Amino acid sequence: METKDWKTETERRVAMATAFFKQGHNCAQSVAMTFSDLYGMDSQLMARLSASFGGGIGRMRETCGAACGMFLLAGLEVTDAEDRPQAEEACSPYPDAMVKKKNYEVVQQLAQSFRQQAGSLLCRELLGLAHARPDGSVPSVAVVPTPEARTEGYYKRRPCVEMVATAVRIYMQYLEQKYAPRP
Repeated sequence: METKDWKTETERRVAMATAFFKQGHNCAQSVAMTFSDLYGMDSQLMARLSASFGGGIGRMRETCGAACGMFLLAGLEVTDAEDRPQAEEACSPYPDAMVKKKNYEVVQQLAQSFRQQAGSLLCRELLGLAHARPDGSVPSVAVVPTPEARTEGYYKRRPCVEMVATAVRIYMQYLEQKYAPRP
């Protein structure tokens, strides 16, 4: 893809992801489903695989689900032969230590970008529910499994759509850096 095409494709995928979220999918699903075509996966299977990560992992307000969606995608991406210096084996690359290392490197890179752009990796902090105390401890947040109704007020007070868009842009930047031809 040319530079212009990467930008266009990024914004197309951002629009797709935010539409998934506004249709009622959680943040992790919205990010992961947006890339299901790249990995030859049915979008409903991707929705099921990523469902548990929404709401900061099971609505516990831990790691942001949009970021978790990126991390799930990284696990699908970092399995190519070019990511493994060893010869391709007939079986799964896991628990290949080099693949795990490469996956962790990519996840850490994605997490760093997300933290820099969003301000935190933690759902509870992104939602303004709890901030770390000066001693580093974090006050507990009420954990309720029932999702809130998706109303106009919900979207106005929540940064989730923005987090989904941020995660998609970061993941597209990662893909562009990996696959775009170098001048």
